[in-house]
Amino acid sequence: MSKEKIIYGLYGDDEIILNAVKTIKKTGQHIDEVYSPFPIHGLDHALGLKYSRIAICSFIFGCIGFSCALLMFWYIMIYDWPMNIGGKPNFTLNENMPAFIPVTFEMTVFFAAHLMVITFLMRCGLYPGSSSKSPDSRTTDDKFLMEIHTDGDAKSIKKIKDLMKKTGAEEVNEKTE
Repeated sequence: MSKEKIIYGLYGDDEIILNAVKTIKKTGQHIDEVYSPFPIHGLDHALGLKYSRIAICSFIFGCIGFSCALLMFWYIMIYDWPMNIGGKPNFTLNENMPAFIPVTFEMTVFFAAHLMVITFLMRCGLYPGSSSKSPDSRTTDDKFLMEIHTDGDAKSIKKIKDLMKKTGAEEVNEKTE
């Protein structure tokens, strides 16, 4: 029974790791994760990641904000404390809607933005009290790390390590899981 090996390749530049990902993927090797201190344009496509559904969440959160704004206006201005301001009717929401549009827009954006940040942080595991999942702390500063899991023999592991070095890795490390 062989244990799973994890091979880490540490790179010093975003262009180098992007080209390395493309080269290693062409050889048929599966790359499990790439750790980076900032987003790299085109990396998600090079890794073959699926399209994110986070935009759908944003739309839903905006609809929640829109609904909360309208409910708030109805309750405050129509139900709880109706006021006659400038002769405007105060008994229906529809007749007062033009006055509510700017604040409704702001509530929609407020809800979408704040709930998106919370969703993103929860999805990435970056909530308070969570520990770092990065195997090398240098990836939070200026280095890029590629992670490949393999159950292969020593020959295939050496092939992966050589391929990482050939594509520009500064360090190649191995860990047994």
